[in-house]
Amino acid sequence: MKLLFGLLLAVPTLQATVKLPAVLSDNMVLQQGMPVRIWGEAASGEAVTVSMAGQTVKARSENNGEWEAFLRPLTAGGPYEMTIAGSNTITIRNVLIGEVWVASGQSNMGWTLAQSTGADEEIRQSSYPQIRFFKVNTLSVEQPRRDAPGSAWAISNPDNSPRFSGVGYFFAKELHRTRKVPVGVLQSAVGGTPAQAWTSHETLSHDLNLRWYLDRWAKFVEEYPAAKERYEAQLAAWKSKTAEGGTAAQPRAPAGTPGHIHTPSGLYNGMIAPLVNYGIRGAIWYQGEANAGPTDNELYRYLFSEMILDWRRAWNQGPFPFLWVQLANFAPPAERSWAILRDSQTQTLQVANTGQALAIDVGENNDIHPKDKSTVGKRLALAARAVAYGERIVYSGPVMRQVTREEGALRVWFEHTGAGLAAKNGSLLSGFRIASSDGKFFKAEAKVDGKTVVVSSALVRDPAHVRYAWENDPVANLINRDGLPATPFRTDTWK
Repeated sequence: MKLLFGLLLAVPTLQATVKLPAVLSDNMVLQQGMPVRIWGEAASGEAVTVSMAGQTVKARSENNGEWEAFLRPLTAGGPYEMTIAGSNTITIRNVLIGEVWVASGQSNMGWTLAQSTGADEEIRQSSYPQIRFFKVNTLSVEQPRRDAPGSAWAISNPDNSPRFSGVGYFFAKELHRTRKVPVGVLQSAVGGTPAQAWTSHETLSHDLNLRWYLDRWAKFVEEYPAAKERYEAQLAAWKSKTAEGGTAAQPRAPAGTPGHIHTPSGLYNGMIAPLVNYGIRGAIWYQGEANAGPTDNELYRYLFSEMILDWRRAWNQGPFPFLWVQLANFAPPAERSWAILRDSQTQTLQVANTGQALAIDVGENNDIHPKDKSTVGKRLALAARAVAYGERIVYSGPVMRQVTREEGALRVWFEHTGAGLAAKNGSLLSGFRIASSDGKFFKAEAKVDGKTVVVSSALVRDPAHVRYAWENDPVANLINRDGLPATPFRTDTWK
């Protein structure tokens, strides 16, 4: 009898407590204007109550222990306290309602404010209590996760802001200034990663064009034991050399390594899938360098479009705005054509509710990480103001619309001309090349004529095609009078 009484007393302590994913925590920003999903785990069948801002909603966990509840849409403001009560009670403090954006991609998105141009002064002035960042930890796994551990929501101030994404910080700062609401950024970016790692397995496997990425990776996995043996020998040699004071680049783990950040769908499973319950306004993306190779350049335009649609399906909140940074000017190895990759990015604008911010004029030819993140973040914010918020503003530089022939010349017509076309710094136009039907391109003279540019060359009597900024590291200076650079383009399809 005493044993039975003791077991009865122990029952409450055996109940599973209510648990929340890491992203639901103090200082978070929730998306205004849409139902707010709150989710977590508890004992099977446990009743859970969520209360905030005068609302109280109830839920009951499923057999697998998962539960979710929805608050009605809220308007921008705060701070609020949220309580989640079951067998235990959790209080989330200092919650704001505002605009939430995902900031993803590779190292140029992860590049910190502390590493950016003008960092010292910007950090000193970075006290913005209504700007917050949640940084997702790097995780590449085989199956989608429900929780994404990360650093706690951090309020923008001189102590925290140095670790924020530079692009994400300047984007959030500009949105906060213009929209006058709190801004939250879910930073989920990993250096050196290809787009297929950020795309779900379902999308890759069900599409004949994209299944190639899975087949290629399967081959890497098959060859991994031999590759691992070579890698371990290289690593041992590197350690020996550095121990003796030598300098050399550390060898990289071979493709096929379990948990490798290039694993198709791996980063989606570990760093995107856990966020899809969290309401967002949209996503900003800075990636493409890792796909700028001879096998991926052309395929990227299809992969990137499908990745965007993939994310929209996962969030299940409609075609939310998706904005990206086109690759900056840079001189990569000869076999990697950034011009083609940039064009693949531009072609992705055919997907509805998307926008592109250019960096063709702020790159560094010898550094894959241009440090001017302020210009890039502000241009993304311009795109957000137009695409996501419907402001009637000039948010893009000139984009080629069509080309017409004239005697001995080609006339290029543009959209997004704003207040008119110009050469940056008032100099002569540069960056144009023309060719006849033989495919031999020559440097062209280019002159602004209203909202068009007329290009010609004494070496090309009957021009048929024109290119602009069609190089890895072009010298090109066409802008609109609002200061935004023209998008690189070509009218031919020659290799």
